[in-house]
Amino acid sequence: DLIDGIPKTIVITDEEIREALREPVMTIVETVRTCLERTPPELAADIVDKGIVITGGGALLRGIDHLLRQETNLPVTQGEDPLSCVALGVGKVLDELELLKKVAIPA
Repeated sequence: DLIDGIPKTIVITDEEIREALREPVMTIVETVRTCLERTPPELAADIVDKGIVITGGGALLRGIDHLLRQETNLPVTQGEDPLSCVALGVGKVLDELELLKKVAIPA
């Protein structure tokens, strides 16, 4: 409790959590759509064949894979160890900046 400075227990319903996450989740969906629209044809073909792999903390949101599959009509899977693979991927890109140039999508 910020007023009293004393820890307090509160109950939050699943509906309240869903409502709080609704806007950020829809932002994720719109960002994925925008990214797919801007993807060069040669990469888009790979995405259609192999699907989307979601990683990071957002990948752990229950049902996000189903929502993205429904919204994109593409296969969606969760990456192995979604939290660690983001850090590992960034490390690989920093080690090979030329790789980033090959996969970066122009703004």
